[in-house]
Amino acid sequence: MTHETTAAPQSRNLPMAFGGGAIIGALGALIGLGGAEFRLPLLIGLFNFPALEAVILNKAMSLVVVATALPFRAGTVPFAAIAENWPIAANLLAGSLLGAWLGAGWAVRLKSETLHKVIAALLVAVAVVLVLGHDAGAGRPLLTGSSQLVAGVIAGFVIGVVASLLGVAGGELLIPTLVLLFGADIKLAGSLSLAVSLPTMLVGFTRYSRDRSFSVLGRNKAFLLVMAAGSIVGTFIGGLLLGIVPSAFLLPALAAILLVSAVKIWRH
Repeated sequence: MTHETTAAPQSRNLPMAFGGGAIIGALGALIGLGGAEFRLPLLIGLFNFPALEAVILNKAMSLVVVATALPFRAGTVPFAAIAENWPIAANLLAGSLLGAWLGAGWAVRLKSETLHKVIAALLVAVAVVLVLGHDAGAGRPLLTGSSQLVAGVIAGFVIGVVASLLGVAGGELLIPTLVLLFGADIKLAGSLSLAVSLPTMLVGFTRYSRDRSFSVLGRNKAFLLVMAAGSIVGTFIGGLLLGIVPSAFLLPALAAILLVSAVKIWRH
C-alpha cells in the first residue's frame, strides 16, 4: 500500500515537541501510564504525521518509557516479586506477542483513512477502560485453572493488537486485566504490566521495521529526542502533582480528552 511521507524534519516545531512531551509526560505520571494514548493524537493532529508514521514514532517513545520505568519501580516492586509471578506474565505473553505481530502487520496494510478510524475507535475504548478499570482494587481472581489460562491468552492477544495499532505500551488495558483476572495487587500489576509490555512492544517494533514508513525515525531524530526529553521532564512534574490532583476529577477529564482526540482523528 501507499502511505504519505512526513514533512522534512526541520519543519517540525521542536519547542512545541518539548512542551507537548512535557504535558503528556505529566498526564501519564498522574495516572500511572506512559502517556502514549495522549501522544498519538498530538503527533497526528498537531504535528501532522501520517497515521502509520505517528504510530511508529509513538511506539519508539513508548519503548523508551517502558524500558526505563521498570528499573525505576524496582525500589517499590523488586524484580524478585516480578519473577515470582512469571506464570502470569507468560500467560499474557502467549497471546500478546502474536497479537503485536499481527496488529503491526494489519496497520501497515491499512489505508491511512481506515487506520485513522481504527485509531479513533480504539481511543474511545481506552477512555472507557481508563474510567472503569484503572482504580479497580485487587482481590480474588475472576477465573481460575484452565479457564483463567485461556482467558489470559485471549486478553493478551487483544492487548497486543491494540498496543501495536496505537503504538502504546498497553498498560491501560494490562493493569485492569492483571487486577481483575489474576487478582494482582495494583502496584505489582503495574510492574508486571511493564514486564509484559516490553517484549510485546519489541515484537511490534520489529514488524514495523520491515515497512518503509519505519524511516520516519531516521528523518525525525531531533524531534524524537526533544519530545522524549520533554516527556521525562513532564513525568517528574506529574509525580510532584500526584498528591495534589484528585483521581476523581482527573480520570474523567483525561477520558474526555481521549474522546475529543478520537473525534478529531476520525475527521482528520
